Amino acid sequence: MEFLNIDHLVRDSIDMHLHPGPSPGPCRLDAIEAARQARRAGMKAIVLKSHSYTAAVAIIVGQLVPDIKVFGSICLNYEVGGLNFHAVRNAAGLGAKVVWMPTFSAANSIDKMRALGLPLEGDGISLLDEAGKLVPEMKRILSIIRDNDMVLATGHISPEETFVLIKEADKAGIRKMVITHPADKEFAENHFAIGDMRKLAQMGAFIEFTLIGILPNEFCHDPAELVKTIRTIGPEHCIVSTDLGQPQNPLPVEGMRLFIATLLHHGITQDEVELMIKTNPAILLGLN
Repeated sequence: MEFLNIDHLVRDSIDMHLHPGPSPGPCRLDAIEAARQARRAGMKAIVLKSHSYTAAVAIIVGQLVPDIKVFGSICLNYEVGGLNFHAVRNAAGLGAKVVWMPTFSAANSIDKMRALGLPLEGDGISLLDEAGKLVPEMKRILSIIRDNDMVLATGHISPEETFVLIKEADKAGIRKMVITHPADKEFAENHFAIGDMRKLAQMGAFIEFTLIGILPNEFCHDPAELVKTIRTIGPEHCIVSTDLGQPQNPLPVEGMRLFIATLLHHGITQDEVELMIKTNPAILLGLN
């Protein structure tokens, strides 16, 4: 079997979705160590994600760890006031590049997790009103995302909310959109059919696939099925990231190596891998 230099492919890659500390929950590494490991691997950039905000942390980490781009983000959960345009504007002023819609505070997520027996409080945050249209707060948030050339990511909202959001974001002039891990079965609350993912890609959104969904745990699904989905959508419409940082999982850089090797093993070409881990993320982050 031909030897494949995975380290070469990791070099200049971008991980747009990783979860280092500081965080209210346990993490395997903090943001400084995540940046150092990514720099040692020759990666071009990382996007720090928490279920609240990371913009100020990213600025400090970028100063401490030069020679790699470290971007912050904001996630519109209860911790930042939900659909709070003040928080989004503040994050934009601090250089954050990604705005995630609600994740664990999403009404869709809370409903699905409560159905599994988890004792959660509150009704959650919905992006839609009773008529099925975006709530008024979203108009201002979308304008901030557009005016600051930020990336709109869908978080854990429902498929119904996602289609309305992407349609309205496109109308608002937003051209950088990501559908957050829609094929990862451990996040069944926002699991999409392949046909829906294709439609969203045709609407201009990138479809994100994460390593965490194919790790060997109780949520694992067949990597061959993931590759089939990528083939159906087209690698030109996809990005891959790790979603790692949890104490029980591989370190993010090793996760990126593992993801690349797995994709190659199941028939994705090296050029297609580079498209999904380098070219497309660079377009989203303005690094192309």
